[in-house]
Amino acid sequence: MLSTQPMSEAALSVATLAEKAPPIALPAGTGTLSQDSEWFLVKHEDQWHELRLHDYPDIFSITGLYEKIVYDILKCRSPGVIRGELIEALKSAGQDPAKLTVLDLGAGNGIVSEELSKAGIGTSGEGGFFGADLLPEAAVAAERDRPGLYDDYIVGDITDLPKAEESKIEVVNPEVLICVAALGFGDIPPEAFIAAFERVASDGWVALCIKDEFVGQKDRSGFSELIDEMIEAGTIEIVRQKKYIHRIAMSGKPLEYVAYIARKRGEID
Repeated sequence: MLSTQPMSEAALSVATLAEKAPPIALPAGTGTLSQDSEWFLVKHEDQWHELRLHDYPDIFSITGLYEKIVYDILKCRSPGVIRGELIEALKSAGQDPAKLTVLDLGAGNGIVSEELSKAGIGTSGEGGFFGADLLPEAAVAAERDRPGLYDDYIVGDITDLPKAEESKIEVVNPEVLICVAALGFGDIPPEAFIAAFERVASDGWVALCIKDEFVGQKDRSGFSELIDEMIEAGTIEIVRQKKYIHRIAMSGKPLEYVAYIARKRGEID
């Protein structure tokens, strides 16, 4: 059963944006599709358009559309789960969340960072949020929907950033890397995650979630092997792990993910 706890301020922001979205329809037959093939119809500028759920540039270009389809209709819970798990880990470690600087990989339009910010993470003058995404449309949407949330937002391939963008991360030296619901489907390959991980301060935090099948024996994304190798090598120390319902599929079936909160204990060879 999905949580019925009161919504956080961040969740209320998501709900407010969802109300601004144009009409949406889920055609019959979409329930048989795989997660990365799901699609829907949206009425925009008096015409109906077909969009895949992973057509992020088009989805981000319409105010509230991402919130409407992913959070209102499909009941995504991952930002709240990651926030709760990370806060508990920080409390156990006796670390002040307000002083942390967060690198938000696959930041999109800022839903996850907003959730963390409203929970008191990165809110002091010593902390803050830095977004990173391949899509310029994501950066535009983040500033449109959550102005001022990010201290900076880097657009481009994190494995091959221009020197000016690279220097921004080096100066910040983030203590937290978050990556929510962006791993395993090719949006962020293992190489990009490794590049982001390498930029995190020693003994920093890593908070991520990934579909359960991508951490199993049948995984073809490369993340199961990567996570196992990092654990065995002592590169990361898992401090919290939770299996949960990420969202429902268009078929109504719950999609199960695994959340990890870890400490960075070394570098990847």
